[in-house]
Amino acid sequence: MLFEGDPEPTPPEGMVTVGRFESPLEAQMAKGMLESAGVECMLVGENANSLMQGAFGVRLQVKAEDEAASRELLAQPAGEDVLEGESAGEIEG
Repeated sequence: MLFEGDPEPTPPEGMVTVGRFESPLEAQMAKGMLESAGVECMLVGENANSLMQGAFGVRLQVKAEDEAASRELLAQPAGEDVLEGESAGEIEG
């Protein structure tokens, strides 16, 4: 278990951590948002957190080359469309 100030475990080669979450639900929502934008990602520690909510953090990791785009997507306020200038009602299939 990590405590405040403990070093972050080293991510797998080529992966970087772009988000840390206490709630597995929040982590899943962030992962889903990135995947819907075409970013491959994975959650680390999700199952450990299900044993005792809040005791373990869940880390969201992406490929190093997707880090900047992923951080930009995660920084968007809730409800803001990924496609600039388009609302959900204006997207045509």
